[in-house]
Amino acid sequence: MKKRINISSGAKWEDIVGYSRAVRIDGMVSVSGTTSVDGDTVIGEDNFYLQTKTILRKIEHSLNEAGAKLQDVIRTRIYVTDITKWEEVGKAHGEFFKDVKPATSMIQISALIDPKMLVEIEVDAVIGR
Repeated sequence: MKKRINISSGAKWEDIVGYSRAVRIDGMVSVSGTTSVDGDTVIGEDNFYLQTKTILRKIEHSLNEAGAKLQDVIRTRIYVTDITKWEEVGKAHGEFFKDVKPATSMIQISALIDPKMLVEIEVDAVIGR
């Protein structure tokens, strides 16, 4: 039987919506969509680059809690509210993943839950690949 570990950030939304910050099953880790929020504050308001860096730091923390690291990431999905800002988002993504080069997608969406949120990212990782 595969062992499942749910990792929580402690956000009130986890119980309301019914999700985990990350889930690990054996060597596979999936990190939920992550935004640039700290408590009730959006970090990097109006700044796609800063929001992306903040998000990737949060994702790195979640991966570490699951026993993974950025080098284990095989897939990223990036949701942006303005695709014309792709270079800012891509620059920050490259600072974290230039040597890893996971498969990725960047998709423009109409909005996130808070209009101050500009970027949301989710990742999948495989430990020990």
